[in-house]
Amino acid sequence: EMSEMSERSKQNVAHGLAWSFYVGYLKIVLPRMKKSMEEFSRANPNLPACRKTWKLHILVPLSCDIYDDLEKADSKIQYVTDLTETTLARAGIKKRVYKHSLYAITDEENQLWHCAVEYATPLQTLYAMSQDECAAFSREERLEQAKLFYRTLEEILRGSKECADTYRLIAYEEPEEAETHFLSREIVWHLRQEHHEEIAVLEQSPLPSPSTALDSSELNLQISVSDLPQPLRTDGF
Repeated sequence: EMSEMSERSKQNVAHGLAWSFYVGYLKIVLPRMKKSMEEFSRANPNLPACRKTWKLHILVPLSCDIYDDLEKADSKIQYVTDLTETTLARAGIKKRVYKHSLYAITDEENQLWHCAVEYATPLQTLYAMSQDECAAFSREERLEQAKLFYRTLEEILRGSKECADTYRLIAYEEPEEAETHFLSREIVWHLRQEHHEEIAVLEQSPLPSPSTALDSSELNLQISVSDLPQPLRTDGF
């Protein structure tokens, strides 16, 4: 009975997608990110190297609207190359390939920022479910599930030692009125934060945050505890 209640409330959807994304993908590729970025930096010494940005930047749009081509999402995001592939035998698939794309992002001052960036692909599932009558998944439920996916994934990764300092979650709500370069600005803001963190470490003194920056509580997207999946038992186990 409790399982059926959980199924009807769909609380298990985003939770399961977040764990699947971590176990089936991020836990495999993230520990190898630093090495891939180091190899790229050595092969391209002319490009500025900011080690704090040597991580996978994962886009989490709460609308679940994902572009297969980032260059079409924002013309200031341009594909550069693919990083070194990781090839593994996985679930019966011989030589399964995992790889990431490196992009050059132009800011408002025409400065280039290089980073590995991609969408959180499970959001495509949430979007497809909201479009499929069989799933009976409303737009409002999709938004709540997207928030829950972000919050769950954030907690999973925070507790993962092997993935520490190898990722950056970029969760955002798109403006109601379309902005041509909203996505590139959002990514550049995070890259600047990472760059400031590196400078602060080198100087051994913290740098003040920009007045326009969102703090960590705002990046939590006002997700309350009630949005999280609740345990089926109430006796503390």
